[in-house]
Amino acid sequence: MMEGKKMNRIQKLFERTRAEGRAAYVAYLTMGAPTVEASFAAAEKVLAEGADILELGVPFSDPAADGPTIRRAAEIALKNGATLEGILDRVPALREAHPETPLVLFTYYNVAYRRGLERFAEEAAQAGVDAALLVDVPLEERAEPLAALRRHGLTLVPLVAPTTPGGRVEAIAEGLEDSFLYAISVKGVTGARASLPPGVAERLADIKGRVEMPVVVGFGIRTPEEGAALAKAGGCDGFVIGSALVKRLQLDGAEA
Repeated sequence: MMEGKKMNRIQKLFERTRAEGRAAYVAYLTMGAPTVEASFAAAEKVLAEGADILELGVPFSDPAADGPTIRRAAEIALKNGATLEGILDRVPALREAHPETPLVLFTYYNVAYRRGLERFAEEAAQAGVDAALLVDVPLEERAEPLAALRRHGLTLVPLVAPTTPGGRVEAIAEGLEDSFLYAISVKGVTGARASLPPGVAERLADIKGRVEMPVVVGFGIRTPEEGAALAKAGGCDGFVIGSALVKRLQLDGAEA
């Protein structure tokens, strides 16, 4: 915990899961697919199924980091008219129903930039969001969005790739101890995989030994059981399930 600062929901969550001896389950959903209303119903469902943190995916027209499932969900959401504003309008009800659950706004930098970084951060905070994850913002360009988030009491969720050197991992984590570090398990885009590459647990253990913040592994994880096993093997603090949930909860019955 950062000295002299009150713990936020993210810190409290990881303190609780550590005390319970388990990995935190982070769920990602593309909001707006198949409809905004259905996606928020799906959010309630995954929270009822045990998710500890919810990543609210704001659709973007060029989701370069995402695989076919989430790309398709983004296309459907945009076709349905899903917007940042429309999604944030529904977040207060979710926050009221789940007052202690960390909520992360997951999107690309263009979405925040077009809204205006200050306005983006202010509206997210007012809605009840705890953090933003801006997928395509590298370390060298994060100062401005991070400053805007900080001014409104929010934090930033940083990412590291399988190829990120150890020194850069440390630099990426620095100053974000009130958040969690998203460690990408595989090269390439998002999507559930039949198996993960060898050496993932060792890589996670190395990352965990370099930083003073919770480490969460994501990309390629299909089930909570698989995620918990990988987190345990790597000594990390949590896991993310995204594409598998999007496919199961959002795309069934969507227009082909």
